[in-house]
Amino acid sequence: MINVQNISFHYKGQKALVFDGFSLQLEENRIYGLLGKNGTGKSTLLYLLSGLLRPTKGYVSCDSLATYKRLPEMLRDIFLVTEEFDLPSMQLSEYVRLYRPFYPNFSDEILDNCLKDFELNRNVKFNELSMGQRKKAYIAFAMATNTKYLFMDEPTNGLDIPSKSQFRKVIAQNMTEERTVIISTHQVHDVEQMLDHIIILDQRSVLLNASMQDIQEHYTFEYRSPQEMDESVLYAEPTLQGNAIIANRKEGDAETQVNLELLFNYKTQAK
Repeated sequence: MINVQNISFHYKGQKALVFDGFSLQLEENRIYGLLGKNGTGKSTLLYLLSGLLRPTKGYVSCDSLATYKRLPEMLRDIFLVTEEFDLPSMQLSEYVRLYRPFYPNFSDEILDNCLKDFELNRNVKFNELSMGQRKKAYIAFAMATNTKYLFMDEPTNGLDIPSKSQFRKVIAQNMTEERTVIISTHQVHDVEQMLDHIIILDQRSVLLNASMQDIQEHYTFEYRSPQEMDESVLYAEPTLQGNAIIANRKEGDAETQVNLELLFNYKTQAK
């Protein structure tokens, strides 16, 4: 379990707090979607969870270990895929040889399966790949580390449409009961079908912390004509198909697919 307890944090040289008295618990065996507007601390939270940043107040722990200490027994169970990264001018095979010893659960089978799904191989050279291809190679390595916790910051940025589909396949096929994945993203439509828990941040607070199952049990997502609008509608946006709405789900209503973009707009505008 990851525990964020009453933390405060600000970057050096800046007075504004990113977090102030912020708390959050993250359970195991979930794929979390971490959502929020720019500047709400999504990336900062991932850095705090991985120990790259230290809270000015409060406590962040991973399986009861303080993350800021970056102990080897914690680091072997965590991998962070940052939005922007640099890779050395070498073949992926050499990169694997150098870095796999840090991850005792590294899986060659997972690596090869991910590379196959991404239409890559171990002989690719990072400096000869496009940005999207480098990201796919790096994600393949991240999956192969087989860490208990995998944090991903805007993983679909730079990927074309076929690659986004490949990304969803890679995550789905390599998710296990022992693994927890946190995906910070603005591209909600790229990942919404694979998430099972949603967290929406807003300026130091949590606007929503709920499972997809809970969201589906409480809300209905559909299109309605102006004549069908009633008191059950919580939020609506006009579209070419009619009003896209979120409504309280009534007894007997069929379960509908969650529209994360609509849910995000509802929670951030209704606060």
